[in-house]
Amino acid sequence: MSRRRRPLVANSQSGLDALKARVAQVADPNAAKYEVARELDVPLQKGYNGQLSSHDAGRIGGRLGGGMVKEMVKMGMQAMQNNQHP
Repeated sequence: MSRRRRPLVANSQSGLDALKARVAQVADPNAAKYEVARELDVPLQKGYNGQLSSHDAGRIGGRLGGGMVKEMVKMGMQAMQNNQHP
């Protein structure tokens, strides 16, 4: 099964990058995975990372992806609360 490396919604990449940076609490979305890797003591480096185990790579992606989902749910709940009428 091949992986899709682009968002399903056109022109949403910048919003996803901003959310990733927000979840990782960094200013640069490209630095988010390196910050998470540093926190987890995973030796991620720029460029080729063939030495990383699947487990370590999954830990990085899981932390970012899971955090992004939690943040989206939180944002959705807040939006629903703001739109409620008495």
